[in-house]
Amino acid sequence: MIEKSNHSGLWPSLYDPFRSFGTRLAEWLSPATEASSDESAYDISMELPGVSDDDIELTVEKGLITVSGEKRSHEEKKGDTWYFSERQYGAFRRTFKLPEDAQGDKASAKMKEGVLHIIVPKKAPEAASEAKKISISRS
Repeated sequence: MIEKSNHSGLWPSLYDPFRSFGTRLAEWLSPATEASSDESAYDISMELPGVSDDDIELTVEKGLITVSGEKRSHEEKKGDTWYFSERQYGAFRRTFKLPEDAQGDKASAKMKEGVLHIIVPKKAPEAASEAKKISISRS
């Protein structure tokens, strides 16, 4: 019988025998992400250095927000007696389930210094309704 891995090391998802290698590798190579919130909104921040705004797609559907894109980087340097070339290509896709009080249809995004910030406003808390006396009718 195979048991699910409980490794608590630096890369625990890489050792999970129930996930395909491709899935584990994609998760490992996914952009670093963190989420925070305050009273008015959620902020999802994703590190995307070297990725152009044009290479990122954001969608919100059925309570899920998906960030997908592709990193394309090419650096080439030449000298009299040397040549250096480095290329980095790779697609990424991350999906997050939004909390029930999130207004996904009003989400906005901005890129600042290689970090994508997705701001998702929260719904205003419902005002407490006034107390109302209910009369009982007799039939």
